[in-house]
Formats: sequence, C-alpha cells, structure tokens
Amino acid sequence: MEFFSTLADHLERNRVTRRQALWLIGASCAGSLSGCATSPVTGQSILVGMSEDDERRTDTKVSPHQFSQDLGAVQDPVLNRYLADVGKRVCSISHRPQMPYSFRALNANYVNAYTFPGGAMGITRGILVELDDEAQLAALLGHEAGHVNARHAAQRQGQSMLAQVAVAGLNIATSDSRWGGLVAIGSQLGASALLSSYSRDNEREADALGQEYMVRAGYPAQGMVQLHELLIRQERTEPGLLQTMFATHPMSRERRDTARHLAATQHFDSQKRPLQRERFMDQTSGLRRLKPTIDDLKQGESRMAKKDLQQAHESFQSALRRSPEDYAANLRMAQCQQARGQTADALRYAENASRIYPQEAQAHKMAGVLALEQRDPGRAYQRFDQFERLLPGDPGTLFLKGIAQEGQGNRQAAANLYGQYLRQDRQGNAAQYAASRLQNWGYLK
Repeated sequence: MEFFSTLADHLERNRVTRRQALWLIGASCAGSLSGCATSPVTGQSILVGMSEDDERRTDTKVSPHQFSQDLGAVQDPVLNRYLADVGKRVCSISHRPQMPYSFRALNANYVNAYTFPGGAMGITRGILVELDDEAQLAALLGHEAGHVNARHAAQRQGQSMLAQVAVAGLNIATSDSRWGGLVAIGSQLGASALLSSYSRDNEREADALGQEYMVRAGYPAQGMVQLHELLIRQERTEPGLLQTMFATHPMSRERRDTARHLAATQHFDSQKRPLQRERFMDQTSGLRRLKPTIDDLKQGESRMAKKDLQQAHESFQSALRRSPEDYAANLRMAQCQQARGQTADALRYAENASRIYPQEAQAHKMAGVLALEQRDPGRAYQRFDQFERLLPGDPGTLFLKGIAQEGQGNRQAAANLYGQYLRQDRQGNAAQYAASRLQNWGYLK
C-alpha cells in the first residue's frame, strides 16, 4: 500500500518516478480476456477445451494485441502479399482449409513464428531475414498450420490460455525488475506464454504435418530439414537470441533427423522440386536490406535484458544510424533512454516512432507513460486515448487514462475510469490501486 499512496501523492504533484512509470506500463498489460471432438487429422476422438467457434473468437480477440506487442505488421505491402500467397498455398491443402488463416510479417527482431488456434499467424522479421528460400518459408508456415490442424491449442489450453497471457503480463509488471526484463513483454513473453505448453509430441506432429502440407503444395520436403538446420546453427552461434523460439518450438537434432528421414522416404519424389530461392529473394529484398539494423536491435535487446544499458544504447544508436526511420529502432531507443533516466529524450524517440508508424499502438502507450514522467498528464491522456482507438478491448487502457485524469486533478473523470476498469478486472495491483483510490474518495466502502 505504501507504493500506491506514494504514486497517488506523485500524481497530485504531477511527478511520476521511473519505477512508477515502469509499473504503470506493466500493470496495464493484463488482458480481459469442451469436451470431446474428432481430430481433423487422425479422425480419432480428442479432448478439447475450445470449440471451433471458440478458436476463431480467440484469434479475433487476442491476436491483435499480441501482434501489436510484437510491434505490428512490417510496412512492406510486397512482403506481406508474398507471405499471404505462400501461406494460402500451404494451408489450402491442409486438413482444415476452411479456417480463417491470416499471415503477417511482424516488426519484432527476435527469431520466432507462432499461430493462434484459428490460424492467425505471426512471423517475425527476425526469422524472415535468416531464411534462404521459399521452401524454408513454406516449411515454417506448414509447421504452424500443423498446430492449427491438429488443434493443439484447443487440446492443451482451452479457455485457460487467455488467463495465462494476462497473468504473465502482470507478473512481469510487478517484479520491479527495472527495465531488463520488461523489454521482453511484447517481443518474447506473449507468444511464449501462449504456446509454451506444446509437448514434444505436439511438435513432432506439427513437423510431420507441415512437411506433408509443403510437399502437397509443390515444395521439396528438404525445406523442412533446412529450416531445422538453420535454427540449430543459429542456436550454436548466437545462444540466447533463440531462447523464445526454442521455448515455443523446442528444437532438437532428433526433429531434424526425423524430417531428413521423411524427406528421403515418404517424400522422396519431391526431392527434385525447386527451392524457389530467386522468387524468395526478390519478394523479401526490402526486408533483407534491413538485416544489419535487425542484428543491431537483437544485440541491443539482449544487452537490455542483461541490464547493460550503455552497451544497449550503443547498439540502438547503430541501428538508428543505419535506419533512422525504422519504427522498432526508435521505440527500443525510447525504452532504453527511459531506463537510463533520459525521459525527455525517450519521449522524443517514442513520438518519432508514432509518427513513423501511426497505425501501431505501442509507441502511443510508451509516449503516454513518458508524458506522465514529464509531468504532462494532459498529453499522456491524449496518447492513451489514441492507443485505445487503435487497439480497443484492453481494460488496462482505462486504468492508464484514469491515472492521467487523476494527474490533471479530474477526480470525477478518474473515478469513472477506475470504476470501468474494476468492472472488467478486479485482480492484480492495478485493480488494487484503483479500488484504493475509489475508497479514499468515498466512492467505495
């Protein structure tokens, strides 16, 4: 309670400390968030916690928030069209072609790909710049389609999946880890929390299905072998950078060897098919030009996680020298400068990020928290309001807007927002703070 009373006192004086600002970012991260079925793959009975309609609704409700945490879609129409073309080619011949598959390249720099249970897939630019040809891309998308078709999320998660993501966000927010771990909220934790319960059997099945789908779609099965080789090679040369990929998709030489065996036996007839390297290189040329920038950012994020802020700052500076108009580079520099106590400079970078990519929400949220630190709650409220317009459905935004209204001395408006927040979420420190303010102001007994 001492933390809350101090925060309230600072709001009244328009002064929010860096520790309080970090808590505000995290405390607003919580999301609001049967039976037996026949497996579309095996035809056998499976126990699921979600109906097919639930799977679709989960994608609609949750995926926009996770994709935003991963810094939104890459602003490259050619790349996104190409990704959708390859994805549709692979998924149209799967066991569940009727699912509403979607495919987007994300601005996150870490190496990963993931899917929601209804087929909404996110592929980070960090992994896309490491692929060598279209067959490897088809293998990656085929693997994700394998999870959807086998209904792994429905079998293992059910409705508890949504709660898991929300709890994970709050756990990070209240750990007082300063900035080191906080950078992982969007680009690493979200997808890991969602998918980390996939078993080895799930992964083996997704591999086998993905290899089957890519072969049906006209690709050589060797593409799956090469994908595993690439990831194993990266794990050896850059340990730590792939920890999220390996958390959500545990890699092993066993899986590589299994794919190699299937390519040489069951899918032998596909071996002479083209890898489509030239087409891949043409369609991804814009993104691949950013690889040095992405490598700088990966290095900076790794240094941030180790709390080496000076070295992280140098990595982000290098990224910005290469690509001054890169959204992710500006946002990461804003986070780094905020952690170093350079709030005014951090706000400048956050504002620049929102100018570069105005449709993406995270920079607006970051700018709002930084504005609170700069004793400008009115500006903060405008940013939080814009964040809510771009990414509706996050009750944490109500809490942040309440903080901004309280900072302006608008007690009634703040009380209304805190009340709305508590009607959607009554767990965690943000709810505790909101309730304490309403009690102190006489709105709650």
